[in-house]
Amino acid sequence: MAGPQIDPSLYRDRDVVPVRRALVSVSEKTGLLELAHALVAADVEIVSTGGSAALLRDNGIAVKDVSEITGFPESLGGRVKTLHPSVHAGLLADLRLEDHEVQLSELGILPFELVVVNLYPFVETVASGAQGDAVVEQIDIGGPAMVRASAKNFANVAIAVSPESYPAIVDALRQGGTTLAQRRELAARAFAHTAAYDRAVATWFAEETLEGEGDLPQHLTIKAERLATLRYGENSHQRAAIYTRVGGHGIAQATQLQGKEMSYNNYVDADAALRAAFDLVKPAVAIIKHANPCGIAIGAPQALDPIASAHLRAHECDPVSAFGGVIAANRTVTLKMAENLRDIFTEVIVAPDFEPEALEVFKLKKNLRVLQLPADWRQESMDVRLVSGGLLLQDADRFPNEIESLVDSWQLVSGERPADDQLENLSFAWKSCRAVKSNAIVLAKNSATVGIGMGQVNRVDSCRLAVERAGDRAAGSVAASDAFFPFADGPQVLLDAGITTIIQPGGSVRDQEVIDAAQAAGVTMYFTGERHFFH
Repeated sequence: MAGPQIDPSLYRDRDVVPVRRALVSVSEKTGLLELAHALVAADVEIVSTGGSAALLRDNGIAVKDVSEITGFPESLGGRVKTLHPSVHAGLLADLRLEDHEVQLSELGILPFELVVVNLYPFVETVASGAQGDAVVEQIDIGGPAMVRASAKNFANVAIAVSPESYPAIVDALRQGGTTLAQRRELAARAFAHTAAYDRAVATWFAEETLEGEGDLPQHLTIKAERLATLRYGENSHQRAAIYTRVGGHGIAQATQLQGKEMSYNNYVDADAALRAAFDLVKPAVAIIKHANPCGIAIGAPQALDPIASAHLRAHECDPVSAFGGVIAANRTVTLKMAENLRDIFTEVIVAPDFEPEALEVFKLKKNLRVLQLPADWRQESMDVRLVSGGLLLQDADRFPNEIESLVDSWQLVSGERPADDQLENLSFAWKSCRAVKSNAIVLAKNSATVGIGMGQVNRVDSCRLAVERAGDRAAGSVAASDAFFPFADGPQVLLDAGITTIIQPGGSVRDQEVIDAAQAAGVTMYFTGERHFFH
């Protein structure tokens, strides 16, 4: 059956293709009405679907439903509406070819010269915290098919996937049609759009697998977009940039409220500070220098301003190293805390929020970088690290929040069970130890660090470093070790300094020697059965 006739002169060997028919189906409606009015003014027939068609009609714009050209109603709750030859033949027909022209006429199908499609808000749905079927329903099928078909056929079809492209389309309508260069550029954007969308979907499925009980995925897709180019990397001769991962809710998504441009090292230290402060349930502050804590503390009992108290107590651990440090607070930063920082040189402070009066104080420190975490901030469930030629993936090292659940899993191997307040102090030391680079030793009193030994090639040196930094404060403190003591020499350094309680994973072939040393000194020792290396 002969169908509508096509004028080949409109297509063959023409750089400019006039727009006679447009297919419009968008989730993001920004700028749609302005574009539609321009299409009407250019006498373009508009074919549309669902919410897009309803919006246009409500604003007095004539629209033909897709179902009118397919002869098939939207079905399955909208899952099937554009997946039809009457649509895709009109998108894919290359009218530079005579046989394509003949076939369209025989089929009674008219071509599209413009397609305006953007995809279901999958990324936004994931970011909102939605799960399961609510996310699956935002996986677009017909949209990517139309975008890819139109982009493949850029010789004949212009494809717009973003409102940012609408002004150029409007200008092209006034000039009589789209140019080949314009259509090629739009096609490149379209393929990038669908590629990013597919990566986001693949990433969500991979993360769903990671957070479940199954095996780690055979294939892992990580999608990240460059947020900013940094002045340089760890050193001035290294290039650097920060990228935000799709679905991320961490330091890369923080909002900088003031201060100089963030550096590579600032981001590394700020992330380490979060690791230290946000393991703790009570108001806590961590001060970081070169990715290692130089002080961690929770607010003193009965403190009028717990977060300000936590900062002062963390600072007291090592005031020298705290100079030029990076600070993380797990509560809103108060005016009092800001005033405490007035005379302390600090590179970065990051927190969930800041009192307006605190920000006024920080304005006097123009170089101080102030970062506010996103409202949906959360610790990652998985750790990813690049290595030469690949990457490593592991479950994130996390603690349960309840002190009791930690204590009940420990094994008392020497001495007597301490009082509850000392157990809380011991739990604080154990959690803080996880944020310290191995080999890690943390000394704590009243839920504040008093000495930290980190990054040494043997555990004895870490013990000596922690004791040296604590000085007189070592006596009466508790000690946490991120891994077992292979010999009794490390614990002996702690015992000689007056440590009252030691917590460590245990598991050494010489555990009994270590236990004997603790028992001889009358010191309590717990085995946790779980180490917390941090390399």
